[in-house]
Amino acid sequence: MVVRRERKVRRQRGSRLYGWGQVGQHRKSGGRGGFGAAGFHKHKWSKPEASCGDHFGKDGFVRPAAVTKTINAVNVGALSLLIRDKALSKDDKGRTVLDLSSLGYEKLLGGGHINFPVSVKATFVTENAKKKITEAGGETIKLE
Repeated sequence: MVVRRERKVRRQRGSRLYGWGQVGQHRKSGGRGGFGAAGFHKHKWSKPEASCGDHFGKDGFVRPAAVTKTINAVNVGALSLLIRDKALSKDDKGRTVLDLSSLGYEKLLGGGHINFPVSVKATFVTENAKKKITEAGGETIKLE
């Protein structure tokens, strides 16, 4: 521990610039290398390397929108809501016929429960959805 009477600021009370050279040195942001995060990719790189982790840089790959295709899907549990909202026809066995492609859906998923027979027409049907519909007494028809 330095004794207070030997500190530099006590010794330099008589000088004009206190050991900091010409006028303006140690005064503005140039002495610290810029304001804030300036220089994090240049002369202050060791600071973000130590504290920011993976904040800078790229990671992974984003597929172009032209390659990706979104498929509108509906769960088995939501079929009752679709039937309730639409006036639909019945087949020869008395089951409600639901054409998902005309409603804007392409795929039938197996989430949820169904407890009534229904005949569903869809482009894609998962195995779980097909199993649930046949157990309820319905059928699935695959569209091309």
